[in-house]
Amino acid sequence: MLLQRVVTALLLLPLLLGAIFYAPTPWLYVILGAAGLLIAWEWTGIMGLTGKTPQRALYLLLTAGLLAAGWWLPVALRCGLFAVAGLWWLLALALLPGFPGNFQRRPPAKILMGLLGLLLIVSTLLALVTLHAGANGALKLLYLFFLIFAADTGAYLAGRNFGKHKLAPNVSPGKTVEGALGGLLLCAAWSLTAGMWVFEPQGAMIWQLLALSLLVAVFSIVGDLTESMFKRVAGLKDSGNILPGHGGILDRADSLLAAAPIMVLGLQLLHLS
Repeated sequence: MLLQRVVTALLLLPLLLGAIFYAPTPWLYVILGAAGLLIAWEWTGIMGLTGKTPQRALYLLLTAGLLAAGWWLPVALRCGLFAVAGLWWLLALALLPGFPGNFQRRPPAKILMGLLGLLLIVSTLLALVTLHAGANGALKLLYLFFLIFAADTGAYLAGRNFGKHKLAPNVSPGKTVEGALGGLLLCAAWSLTAGMWVFEPQGAMIWQLLALSLLVAVFSIVGDLTESMFKRVAGLKDSGNILPGHGGILDRADSLLAAAPIMVLGLQLLHLS
């Protein structure tokens, strides 16, 4: 399993870096849009739709149409969409401690899950291309990806060596409070090193970027836990099997769904985008 994960990552990383650094933003959006449609397909499985049903095909068409329409949204309206996504992640944070009792009492309706999936997919992909289109956009996008990687890697290392207190035992028993703190510590180091070079903040902006990066890291963890929560409700181990050793694309993008809109909205508000 570990070898499969490493091989898959080594194959995908050059493709991702090539797209970020060499593809114009419209073409990057097309590439990301293709990945978004795969995520949408996996999301229909979490909704409880299985097989090649007309509902799944319709959901893909709706996702594609919204992604196409979203490209023409001005940045101000995109930021409004990012804010709505951020409000959802605050709600998700509140839902996690009550799981599974809250979902047993009131299971989420398919239509609400469908709308949520559309919000998360479209807001995330628009956030990524909004960041990419700005000044020094490729490096800023790379900063975001590696910030999420730092949160995940720091959590794994700290959790494995020091983890004692469960973070959300009913959602993801393997995650610990110590692991989460380790992830945040590594993200702080990333912000205070790479962030200085990528964003060139001055004075108070240094600490504002640090605070934003830590906030984004926290919500990347929330994104991971929320997908685990939804998979448990749907009775799924993985969202898909397209990535050997990793599961589905949604399994790899769950943290990004939460992190990207919040990061880009924060950078816009701080005038660092």
